[in-house]
Amino acid sequence: MSMLSPEETSRLSSAESLFPSPIPVQSVSSDEFMPGPQTPRQREFEQRVKEMGAQTAKRLGISRRRFFQTAAGMATAFLAMNDTYGPLFGVSRAEAQTPEQADERAGKLSGQFIMDMHTHFLRPGTRLQGFVNQRKAVGKAGWNPGLVDKEQTIDDLMFTNYIKEIYLDSDTKVACISGAPSEIPDDWFLTNEMKAQARAAVNGLAGTKRMFSHAIFTPGYPGWMDQIDHALADLKPDSMKGYTIGDNTHKDLSKHPWRLDDEKLVYPAYEKFLKAGIRNVCIHKGLFPPSVEKQFPHLLQYSDVRDVGKAAKDWPQLNFIIYHGGYRWSGGGAVQDAWAQFEKTGRIEWVTDLAEIPAKYAVNNVYADVGQLFAQSTIADPRVAAVMMGQLIRGLGADHVCWGTDAIWTGSPQWQIEALRRLEIPAELQKKYGLAPLGPADGPVKTAIFGDNNARLYNYKPQQRSELATDKLAAYRELYDRHGAGRTNLAYGFALRDPA
Repeated sequence: MSMLSPEETSRLSSAESLFPSPIPVQSVSSDEFMPGPQTPRQREFEQRVKEMGAQTAKRLGISRRRFFQTAAGMATAFLAMNDTYGPLFGVSRAEAQTPEQADERAGKLSGQFIMDMHTHFLRPGTRLQGFVNQRKAVGKAGWNPGLVDKEQTIDDLMFTNYIKEIYLDSDTKVACISGAPSEIPDDWFLTNEMKAQARAAVNGLAGTKRMFSHAIFTPGYPGWMDQIDHALADLKPDSMKGYTIGDNTHKDLSKHPWRLDDEKLVYPAYEKFLKAGIRNVCIHKGLFPPSVEKQFPHLLQYSDVRDVGKAAKDWPQLNFIIYHGGYRWSGGGAVQDAWAQFEKTGRIEWVTDLAEIPAKYAVNNVYADVGQLFAQSTIADPRVAAVMMGQLIRGLGADHVCWGTDAIWTGSPQWQIEALRRLEIPAELQKKYGLAPLGPADGPVKTAIFGDNNARLYNYKPQQRSELATDKLAAYRELYDRHGAGRTNLAYGFALRDPA
């Protein structure tokens, strides 16, 4: 079962069929929402990165695919991004063409503390078979020879691959496993119990605290308060997560949308969280462009951030962490529309609205987890990513913008890590819109976003950080770097097929 209609599915191809650039060549989605089309500039980037990679790989005497698994290959991709979009990423031609220089830089930054509190995988036996069916199609078409004679199951894509791509293929040190609810019990990404089990498995493997887990709460669902009691008492989640849209997986079935500031329905749940010592309330917002609004207009008021300010004002003891930063223009939207809106008004729905909440409501407990805001805009128009990061920092503060990637839908999050490390707001945009520079990869702003802010929110202590360098996962990572095949640079899920 897919979350997309047969008509929508007919327009898609497997994301694994895309050219495996270190930076995705077009937008990718899970089957939770439609991906955006490849833009003209993305096509330009794809052609450019192919040519640049082939030239350097030939000079080095290795295959292009192997070259793109190296640090120099990653640098080449960002150089191609600069040549396509303008100088937004800090990278030199020397780094892109000299593996030793690229390796030196990557080595210096590999120990950076990255705490990604927004990650996913799907459970074995899920009815959401879109990923598996697409992998079968990839093998049948011969795009990926490794899949031709191999029976595909959800296990090939999920937990084992999650461990590889989060902890071995990226510089991520700590992650939070998240989920999504549904009116159909079998269509939850993971049950709350499964998330707690995954946390126990990873932390048991590592011997340190490498993983956190959410518990999903579902206001209005039958027995939802009892489920909160069970989760808090028996599963001990690190934070709670909710979808105000209700069932985001099957929007046509969503019968229980809700508002953060619903005093009668939701405020009693907040009381339970605080009594149990939970202060972090993570909320899915955004990813609801006009095309989706036309299908589900009644859900618009639950998808934007209009309910955040009052809830934050009424509950100063809680931290409201807004996932995707409220970014509207993903999930079937177009980054060009976001940029056009910004050029006309200086605003981007609903990111600018979120950034203005602290000043408007005199609160300091609203945070943005960047999620798909960063993942989708960076590869479609990095100017949009840079501006949104600048607005969030200006409005919320650099200490209230948090790292989350929504991986592993777009493969290993290393490309997102490198994108933020290298990204800078163009000087003319800084001056015109009063945005502060993002600074160097290991500067105070990016250091805060990558890990310090999440560590403070989740009380992750310096001693716990220091233990990571010598735990079992660190040992596995060292062996993997020495003997492993490297990143596949594959993405998982769906890409919009070129009509041509």
